[in-house]
Amino acid sequence: MPVRLNHRNDHRNDHRTRTANGTELPVDPGTKSLSPVVAVFGAPGRVAGLAAQLPRGWALRRPGGLDDVRAGDLVLFANASAADVATARDVLPRCTRIVAVVDAQSPAELVADVLTAGADVCVRGGQPAILASHLVACRRRQLADRWSNLQNMAQLPQP
Repeated sequence: MPVRLNHRNDHRNDHRTRTANGTELPVDPGTKSLSPVVAVFGAPGRVAGLAAQLPRGWALRRPGGLDDVRAGDLVLFANASAADVATARDVLPRCTRIVAVVDAQSPAELVADVLTAGADVCVRGGQPAILASHLVACRRRQLADRWSNLQNMAQLPQP
């Protein structure tokens, strides 16, 4: 289901049928909201202050488990372990972005293990402004992937 991002309201041509234009964004039909949602797992204190640093319209929510993560959600693990990330990567669709937060003093091996397990980003310390910037970057990559997949689909032979 495409969503029209830019629509020119031309009153002279109101009698014309509206057609899709090049500014439409492919949206996963399972997505409940067009605003980004961050599904947070782990200690709430680790992400205190994050909501204030996220762009307007973004939401944080605490799902009951990985099966409660919606299509299009960004997944955030506070106090992440490689096992948490590996389980999420096995259960969730490949397009799901996973952000892991580890302690500022965590050894480099933990960071490497979390990334190897499938996290898209590993943030040390989890300062709200830095974490928010990583989440925004993940969202941009997520949207860019949708566009590139749309472009790849357009290149497939038509029946």
